[in-house]
Amino acid sequence: MTPRSLRLRLALAGAASIAAALVAAFFVLSMLFERHVERRIAAELTAHLNQIIAGISEQPGAALHLVRPPVDPRFERPLSGLYWQIEGDGERLRSRSLWDGVLALPATTPGAIRTETIDGPGGVPLLLVEREVVMPARAGARPLRVAVAVDRGDIARATKEFEGDLLPYLEALAALLLAASFVQIVVGLRPLATLTGRLSAIRAGKAERLGGDFPDEVLPLTGEVDALLQSRENQLRKARERAADLAHGFKTPLQILSGDVLRLREKGEEAIARDIEAIIARMRRHVDHEMARARQAERGHTARSDLARVVSQVVSVVSRTPAGRMLDWRQDVAEGILVRVDAEDLAEIVGSLAENAARYAVSRVAIAARPSGGEAVLEVIDDGPGIPESEIGFVLKRGGRLDSTSEGAGLGLAIVESFVAEANGTFTLENRDPGLCARVTLPRVTG
Repeated sequence: MTPRSLRLRLALAGAASIAAALVAAFFVLSMLFERHVERRIAAELTAHLNQIIAGISEQPGAALHLVRPPVDPRFERPLSGLYWQIEGDGERLRSRSLWDGVLALPATTPGAIRTETIDGPGGVPLLLVEREVVMPARAGARPLRVAVAVDRGDIARATKEFEGDLLPYLEALAALLLAASFVQIVVGLRPLATLTGRLSAIRAGKAERLGGDFPDEVLPLTGEVDALLQSRENQLRKARERAADLAHGFKTPLQILSGDVLRLREKGEEAIARDIEAIIARMRRHVDHEMARARQAERGHTARSDLARVVSQVVSVVSRTPAGRMLDWRQDVAEGILVRVDAEDLAEIVGSLAENAARYAVSRVAIAARPSGGEAVLEVIDDGPGIPESEIGFVLKRGGRLDSTSEGAGLGLAIVESFVAEANGTFTLENRDPGLCARVTLPRVTG
């Protein structure tokens, strides 16, 4: 796939979107898990807090005393990470786990449970749950602040473990989503492949329209292409009709001129008659050429013909002409080669090449044809003097002739090149030792 490939662009966009979504999901899930663990731990701390509040001595006038301390052994282990503290009226009780440290309790609202993060012993961040309570009247109605805290490192470690467990699943999910994206791209772009195939079929003459069996998103495009094809056919038909009208318009004046040639000959004006007759022949050749091009435009995609049959017919005619009667004609054309050219147009191509070869050949003309992939290669080879390399381009121009003494309008090879180009083929001239090889490649009917 090239950088201009739509499939590559969609794949890259899909991969980038999936990567961004999974990265965002990783951080969001980690944050949600951390908050969940924090809420669970806060709930446990609240349970400890309520247990401590319930265990405070209510004897009036007695010093602050915890009758029933919490049972978690971490409260007794120094710097274990789990601590409690009670303070009020200048008195303070704390868990053994605090050792010689003190929890710096922030101000709070009486009766409300507050959860926040504070710095504990050694600057370690702690998750704190505290509450301000007022003892019963029999205990002197004194206010107390009770707090329980735990090291937030436990939350961080749990989150890290969760992220480690989450990564393999996200990687597997990424692979699954990439595979799904690939399938989506293949299925989504399949109509474009179908469209390309239909266009190839139209170009090959196997179909005339794209049709309407496409998804809604592609249907407007196919409809426009079909409308364009219809418009082109209408334009070609009108052009063909105008060419036919023009040709018919020339026929009557040419017939009149032909009659004038006969009258001039009867009067003995042979030189003038011969000049006018040459002009008439040239004009008729032009008209026939334009009519042939109009036929080619009409039949372009649906035309087909048997190359061996057309070559045989052309040789049987040209070999009887004065120039061709004295030559040795050799044919080596494989049977069954069908080319995408109308038979009349193919006869014009082969006939022009054969006539040109017969005009300059010394003793032999060879015509060979062979299939080559999706094309057919036709070669017409004579043993004449050839063409100077510098003049090959000139003779392919309309009216270009090296031999000004020969008859004709100089349209033969130009017509060949025009017909071959119309058929999406190629035409080249190549000097041999001796002679000239005219090589034509034409699209072959393969299906």
